[in-house]
This record gives sequence, C-alpha cells and structure tokens, in this order.
Amino acid sequence: MAIASSSERTRAQLGVGLLDQIGNTPLVRVESLTKDLPGIEIWTKLEFLNPGGSVKDRAGLNIVNEGEKSGRLVKGRTILDATSGNTGIAYAMVGAAKGYPVTLCLPANASRERKQILEALGAGLIFTDPAEGSDGAIRRVREIYAQHPDEYFYADQYSNDANWQAHFKTTGPEIIAQTASRVTHFLALLGTTGTFTGTSRRLKRDVPRVECWSAQPATPLHGIEGAKHLPSAIVPGIYDATIADGNLWIETEACHAMARRVARTEGLLLGISAAGNLVAARRLAEQLGAEGRHGVNVTIACDGAAKYLSEAFWGEQD
Repeated sequence: MAIASSSERTRAQLGVGLLDQIGNTPLVRVESLTKDLPGIEIWTKLEFLNPGGSVKDRAGLNIVNEGEKSGRLVKGRTILDATSGNTGIAYAMVGAAKGYPVTLCLPANASRERKQILEALGAGLIFTDPAEGSDGAIRRVREIYAQHPDEYFYADQYSNDANWQAHFKTTGPEIIAQTASRVTHFLALLGTTGTFTGTSRRLKRDVPRVECWSAQPATPLHGIEGAKHLPSAIVPGIYDATIADGNLWIETEACHAMARRVARTEGLLLGISAAGNLVAARRLAEQLGAEGRHGVNVTIACDGAAKYLSEAFWGEQD
C-alpha cells in the first residue's frame, strides 16, 4: 500500500493545538483493487486520522470558525445541528476545545459507538425516529431553533456554505499536491454533499481535465450511515447538481463486503461509507478499463471501522 502524504505533515508539531491537527491526512493507494486493471490506480484519503476520527472535522471546524467571525456564535450560545454522527462528533470536539456547549439531533439508530463518543465529549443528544433518517433529525432541529433562536447557533451543515468551503480550501488542494496533479477522477458518496461539492469545485478549477463522480445509496432505505438517497430525501441547500460528471448507485451489502475485503487484504479498517467510496472507485475503474482508458481515481476514507465494530456484517462470509 503506497502512501502519498502532504508536505505540510513534515512541519514541526511542538506547540500545535488539537484543532490545528485537522487536515493534511495521508493519501494511500489501495493496490489490491486494481491488480486486474493495468493503468488504473485507486487512492483513498485517510480522513479517520483527523483528531475527531472523520472527514467531518474539516467542515465542523470551519462552520464554527465562520460562525464566530460572523458574530452568530458567541459565548453563551449552544451549537445546534442535525447529524448522523460524524459532524456531531466534530462539533462536540471543537465545542469542548473552544468552550461551547453542543446539542445534537440524530437518528436513534446511529451506531452505538457514535453515541458513546458524543456522550463522552459532553454533547446533549436528542434522538429522532430512525425511520425518518437524517431528514427527521433536520426537521426536529429546525423546530427547536424556531422556538429558541437566541439560545442557539444553528450550524445547519446541510445549507451552510462553510461546509463545502472547508473542502475547497483544504481537501482539494491536498489531493492535487499528493497526486502531483495526476488525479483524473474524484468520487464521493453524497450526504450533506459538502465533501463532494467543495473538493470537486477546487479540482475542476485547478485540474480542468478531472472528472468528478458522485455516489448515492441505491435505495431510500439503506444502511450507509451519513449517505443520502437524494431522490427521496431533503436535498441539502449546498448541493450543486451541475458538478457531477456521473453518479453511481451503491448497495449497502456491497459496502459491507468491501469493508471486509480491504480489512483482510490491505489492513485498512474502514467505516461503511468509506468502503462505499471504494465500491464506487472500483466500479468506475472497471468502466475505464473496459473503455481502454487510464485513471488515477481518488476517493475519501470518511471514517474508520471503530464506530461500526458492533455491526454483525464483519462476521459474514464472502
């Protein structure tokens, strides 16, 4: 497994605070996925090495920082948002570091590990109907904010431009540097759509030949935490449908199988959506191979397996 890490990782670490450790994550090549596809590479960015354990640390920190700059977030107000877990963990971590209380609405079927982490970080949790997914959490948080607008900073990750801008400012440039501008395709599952939107905008600006492919759960009812089936969901306000050069539909079972596969062949312990991104990268690689095209496919390891180890799928046989 080859590694391409940002040169910024070499800077001295003495005296650097926790929140300064967000970003500049390694990019690793998942070699076993393209052994049968010469001329095609698949790379994934290890976002679970952020201090909060996921790619959402980038957006969470930027949303809080921009809230402070705008004056909407001041001492005495509580950070409030809907989350499937990872952005909530980012808020809770950043809030603890900066001295803000955090209240989160999330589906009751969020993984046990995510709930435990949020509780350990001191976040207040309001559980919503799991059948309504993240949309139910969004509706509940809007009700709370409408009733007490002066008590909260409603972070609104689904409509806050600071979400995608975090990836425009950091994730995109890191990928360009780590691939020496060789990246030909970028892929990401859609959730809040911030990672896909911000990274794609930066890549398309600075590497004009790049193709950016979104991925979504194949059905409205699925088990890919953090991902949205947009045809049946509340579409995030930050989503730009014109960005994607194509979309791939991903099944939950394929994500589970990929998580098991890369754990056992690459030593990569990935979360479900991170495995789903590799499913998408592999499927696009197969298309490119069939067309006789080369590719440097880059995707995101959104989080690691630690939040999902209680899931039964790890013990299934392929």
